[in-house]
Amino acid sequence: MSTLKADTIQSTGGGAATLTKQTAAKAWINPNTAKTAINDSLNISSLDDDGTGDFGLNYATSFNTVYYVFSCGMDDAGTSAAVWQVDGTNGTYATGSTDFESYYVTSGNDRTNYDIYCFVQLLGDLA
Repeated sequence: MSTLKADTIQSTGGGAATLTKQTAAKAWINPNTAKTAINDSLNISSLDDDGTGDFGLNYATSFNTVYYVFSCGMDDAGTSAAVWQVDGTNGTYATGSTDFESYYVTSGNDRTNYDIYCFVQLLGDLA
């Protein structure tokens, strides 16, 4: 058996190495609450605001299919009066982008899109 030991792995061009066929997250984003800026990210080229609680992600390197995994979480806004949720927008999954929404649901089952602090990670194989 061989052992590979390295402190830093770079691409042949000297930049960050692209992971393919790995189980690590291939993209993630930590945007500000209003989704007007990216606090930190991996493989996200831009974030767009499509309206209150409705946002779009554009990837620097595309996924090889639209069947990647979208996982998310959010801040509870300091209240327990509603159920908060973030999810991918149905029908928007593309290899190079997707939309997502953040919202809350009240006890009356009323859904209201809302700008709130949330984060998203994506898993799958890159193109």
